[in-house]
Amino acid sequence: MTIPIRQSLRVAGYILSNKLRRRSKFPLLVELEPLFACNLSCAGCGKIQHPADVLRRRMPVEQAVAAIEESGAPMVSIAGGEPLMHPQIAEMVRELTARKRYVYLCTNALLIPKKIDQFEPSRYFAWTVHIDGLRERHDAAVCKEGVFDEAVAAVRECQRRGFRVTTNTTFFSTDSPRTVIEVLNYLNDDLAVDQMMISPAYAYEKAPDQDHFLGVAEIRDLFRQAFADGNRRRWRFNHSPLFLDFLEGRVDFPCTAWAIPSYSLYGWQRPCYLMADGYARTYRELVEETDWDAYGRGRDDRCANCMAHCGYEPTAIFATLGSLQQSLRAVRDH
Repeated sequence: MTIPIRQSLRVAGYILSNKLRRRSKFPLLVELEPLFACNLSCAGCGKIQHPADVLRRRMPVEQAVAAIEESGAPMVSIAGGEPLMHPQIAEMVRELTARKRYVYLCTNALLIPKKIDQFEPSRYFAWTVHIDGLRERHDAAVCKEGVFDEAVAAVRECQRRGFRVTTNTTFFSTDSPRTVIEVLNYLNDDLAVDQMMISPAYAYEKAPDQDHFLGVAEIRDLFRQAFADGNRRRWRFNHSPLFLDFLEGRVDFPCTAWAIPSYSLYGWQRPCYLMADGYARTYRELVEETDWDAYGRGRDDRCANCMAHCGYEPTAIFATLGSLQQSLRAVRDH
């Protein structure tokens, strides 16, 4: 199973509608962060470096729903922090899916056994479990032993109950084509998740580990080798073919971070989920008052090694829909 056809058609229709209305900037998906607190201290993440009073805050459900409604985005990725630590997270998901938003709940899966009874399977809802390698590599990435086994057990329980389950895997300089292939084979074949997302690690300024982020040349070489021998056609990715081409260095794209904006306790984050150059009160303010031409590789030194999907997947999607050849390719690879 790849991206459900109903969801693909919904997103394509949404893009076409905005193009016909001559809107130059609009969101495909909102990264919603209703809290920054987490039950893990991953070496490559700087989210829990916020002050203690901020880590105690939880976004009200009404505020989260209002932000998504204002944006108009058809998809929402609820992240954090660990969103299952939010006492009203199930209510937040229900409110969003009731409005026919496609919701991905990003989690390290440790709290799924305690929370799963609060959720119901829906075509508008999917768990997105972070799996950053097989057992040894994943546990090292999250700085705690046993997390991989707990995450796998949680995935299997979600599947048993009829939920859609996707995964998100981040790769670092400690990875090799072999480790990429091993974890994607496991997720695709053994764990049989519905879809997989992948991303090279972005150099968070406040991350405890600053030594293992990838450069552009390393990223392209890593994925070019991992995708050889027809692997990428076999794996069930939640990515467009052009974005996978981008990771290999076959094509290059400008960043369109406005298409996957981030909304958190501070508001709409400029310019993206990975950088914080101030905040806007509304999505319109974010779009109209941010100097988007100042960001992206070759424009801002902080973006020099970024090839993250939150900036470049939207560009690949727009390029796909703007080309009959690429649209047919995407359908063929679906």
